[in-house]
Amino acid sequence: MAGTGLFDQARGLTREQRNAFLAAWLGWAMDAFDFFLVVFVLTNIAKEFGESETTVAFLTTVTLIARPIGALIFGIWADKKGRRIPLMVDVLFYSAMEVLSGLAPTFTVLIVLRFLFGLGMGGEWGLGASLALEKIPPEKRGFWSGLLQQGYPVGYLLATVANFAITPYLGWRWLFVLGAIPALIAFLIRTRVGESEAWERTQEKVELTKVGPGQVFLKPAVLRRFLYLIVLMTLFNFMSHGTQDYVPTYLKTELHASTGAVTIVAVIYNIGAIIGGAYFGALSERFGRRRTAALCAVLGIPVVFLFAYSTVLGLVTLGAFLLQVLVQGGWGVIPAHLAELSPDEVRGFYPGVTYQLGNAFASFNLPLQAALAASFSGSFALAAVIVPVLVLTAIVLLLGPEAKGKVFGAREEETVR
Repeated sequence: MAGTGLFDQARGLTREQRNAFLAAWLGWAMDAFDFFLVVFVLTNIAKEFGESETTVAFLTTVTLIARPIGALIFGIWADKKGRRIPLMVDVLFYSAMEVLSGLAPTFTVLIVLRFLFGLGMGGEWGLGASLALEKIPPEKRGFWSGLLQQGYPVGYLLATVANFAITPYLGWRWLFVLGAIPALIAFLIRTRVGESEAWERTQEKVELTKVGPGQVFLKPAVLRRFLYLIVLMTLFNFMSHGTQDYVPTYLKTELHASTGAVTIVAVIYNIGAIIGGAYFGALSERFGRRRTAALCAVLGIPVVFLFAYSTVLGLVTLGAFLLQVLVQGGWGVIPAHLAELSPDEVRGFYPGVTYQLGNAFASFNLPLQAALAASFSGSFALAAVIVPVLVLTAIVLLLGPEAKGKVFGAREEETVR
């Protein structure tokens, strides 16, 4: 049996497996890049369209609400027809919405375009993760799951740098226009990736058993697990957005940090996120998905107070770095965990819809933290959301199921532990 160490998991992929992973990673990174652009240019958009920052913050909510709809549409298509074609159509669709966002003539049009972009963003994660993880050997899933999920903080980091380098000179609109280029590169890579072998084996199983995706999904045990995963992903998304979305505004308004300082802090804590995701993802092969992620949540609780209540920017940066190591370390197990808990027949939509419904329920995080900051303080807004979420996340994880090492597309599904 292959080793469970980080280096054992990291090596030995075929070209096909690497291309599938790279396309999924790049697509997810660009999704995050495009999403966080709005976070960085809230003030610019508000000024151009004559809206309040609170109103403009609703753009993030609209995008998050649209994501489960996109996951459902593209996921059902992928379960019926395969992963490859729906993924390529999805990438082209959200790339077009991204470019058009930069050309929006009114705030109303921008809201509509961000909703449509959310549809594409919702489809990307579930399908991309399913295709990549269905191709990667089970004993290597932990590391590659963690690395895949860290496409998100990489996208956040790139958005930080792009905002610093482009917005002062070309304006916020060019960020959205240029943001479509890397997504199109992901599209070109995907043209070199074959269909999921696990999906093809599942189709053979469906033909033999005559039990299709709809019948599988309606089984009571599958529905109960679906509802459980929605709760889990709601907590995970509150954990992630609660430690990210409001941070640039907090640093500017309460610590009076410059744009350059905010950029440096964001780069540092996103590096922490990338390290944490890869490390704890790999660690989950040894200790299990649930226990590894729960450990990250528990360890994050004391770090919140260093992050939220320090008055020196250096200590806030240290707290942000450590918190993202742990928050995104917990997130590192999620692509593998959701894929392994998904029945083969519905792995196209099951992980993506649960993930994105959790996102939708957590979509009010930024307006909530902004309102708490206005009534109390930014420090209170951060801690009041993050600490309870970390506690609940650990509890829900430890009470839930696990199926680490499940063989996708097998005739008989392995027992969920």
